Amino acid sequence: MSWVKDLLKSFSGTKADRKPVDQESAQKALLRSNIKKFERLIGHPIHNQNIFVQSLLHRSFLQRMNHPGRSNERMEFLGDSILNLIVAEYLYHHFPNAEEGELTKIRSRLVNRKALATYAKEIKLSDFILMSASAAQAIGKGSDTIIADTYEAVIAAIYIDGGYDAARRFVERQVLAALKTGSVVTADQNYKSMLLEYAQARGLGIPRYSIVREEGPDHDRTFTVEVTLKDKKHGVGSGKNKKEAEQAAASQALSALMQ
Repeated sequence: MSWVKDLLKSFSGTKADRKPVDQESAQKALLRSNIKKFERLIGHPIHNQNIFVQSLLHRSFLQRMNHPGRSNERMEFLGDSILNLIVAEYLYHHFPNAEEGELTKIRSRLVNRKALATYAKEIKLSDFILMSASAAQAIGKGSDTIIADTYEAVIAAIYIDGGYDAARRFVERQVLAALKTGSVVTADQNYKSMLLEYAQARGLGIPRYSIVREEGPDHDRTFTVEVTLKDKKHGVGSGKNKKEAEQAAASQALSALMQ
């Protein structure tokens, strides 16, 4: 990524001869080649570019560069509150018959760390985060903390830059997609158990699951699983791990069998 190389050049030299670099240098290096691509991925026209650069600055990067700038942690705090409000408002209006406890449970599953990491990966957020090599390795090993936290900081940046409606549109686009596709589980549903009970009650035997495809790098794999009953395919599902894919396949099989 050329913008990272440009940024690293601004910190070149030994600690003894390195000149202090203000945050504006980091901003210019990032914005020079990458801001338009980031705009397209988040679906928001950026006005205050400085705010968005700060939302992408992880503290590990500043520590590594002995940089006095401010990381995205304060923005993460603000973004978390905005996210919870937007999701609560959305659920309140779209689930008019749901009780308070059920709404709370759904919201918690839509905004937990795993869910936020899923949303972040959809917009390739890790490609833009300014962080140390060790922090990047943590993401590569499957840690969701950094990208989930940065996702909240980006929500704050959109709110500061474009107001509440802009932040709401950004969040709802991904929350709606998660609810429709089932990429984030929002209910206590074990489709594999349900399918097993259904199949055995009707003499269809025991469901068999097999991986038919694996795609993506080691740190971001997507599995596709097929479920069969008596050697006949009844459902196919995908997920970030085998368990998720099997649940998705079982859900599809149940829907087909119950039609």
